[in-house]
Amino acid sequence: MQNYYELSIKVNPEMADVISELCFENLPCEGVVLAEEAYKDLEMVSTTEGTLKVFLTKNADVSTFLNEQRSILVSRGFSDEDLGSWEYSFVEKENQDWSKKWKEKWDVTHVSDKITVVPDWIEYSPKSPDEVVIRLEPGCAFGTGTHATTQLCMKMIEKYMPRNAKVADIGTGSGILAICASKFGASYVYGCDNDESVIDVACENAAKNCVKCDFELNTTDKITQKFDFVLANILHNVLAEIMQDLKNIMNSGGMLVLSGILDEKKQVVLDSIKKRDLILVEEVHMNQWTAFVVRKK
Repeated sequence: MQNYYELSIKVNPEMADVISELCFENLPCEGVVLAEEAYKDLEMVSTTEGTLKVFLTKNADVSTFLNEQRSILVSRGFSDEDLGSWEYSFVEKENQDWSKKWKEKWDVTHVSDKITVVPDWIEYSPKSPDEVVIRLEPGCAFGTGTHATTQLCMKMIEKYMPRNAKVADIGTGSGILAICASKFGASYVYGCDNDESVIDVACENAAKNCVKCDFELNTTDKITQKFDFVLANILHNVLAEIMQDLKNIMNSGGMLVLSGILDEKKQVVLDSIKKRDLILVEEVHMNQWTAFVVRKK
């Protein structure tokens, strides 16, 4: 069996999903886990130690990668405290079927009484006829259902999305939010991402869940359609930058869910919401993360 490489990075646990996404996009990465995980109500939660373990299929220049990506995040407004130290170790290890080992760290996530996210390899039977079960493979793309930002979006879909709504999922990643919207009765679901590698993954996850979603490589400023309900689970600075584009693709009276916002960065997004004359409907919080629901006049 071919050996593998294990990269261990000291991170702020609240940024683990963001840093994981960067690893998937830029390294020969096959899986990530938070070291010394703890579980609560079948949901993986961060540990105080905050060590992100990244499993690579081959050697890589991780020092350059970490320096470059940290510089980019700092330039976008993240502090050293936001990011964590990023001290790291990088070792080659004998292959002991690690691809199965990291999967053992995942379990079923009960997002709400009605929404459950299930890793593809776990057997699970719905507890009630109206339970929405979403199946996907964690690690294949950003948005696994366990992170607070994703859960906040799914809860807002359940609470606010009208049945038969026309929905857009901006920065779709794994496609989990698009799939969730479809399962809650959306009449049409569109998802886009600026990372070409996730589009096939999103399509596969939609097929796995027996729903129809249109996914494509695209950015918000190039979308010409209008939607009743828009989802954007992206970093706070990007949300602020594209707020006008998000407003442009909303129908009058349409709603927008904004997530991916650390509590201490929420004012940046609030200022952008106010500048675009959008109406704040609700502000929700989970594990140091904020999400906003807004409406277009």
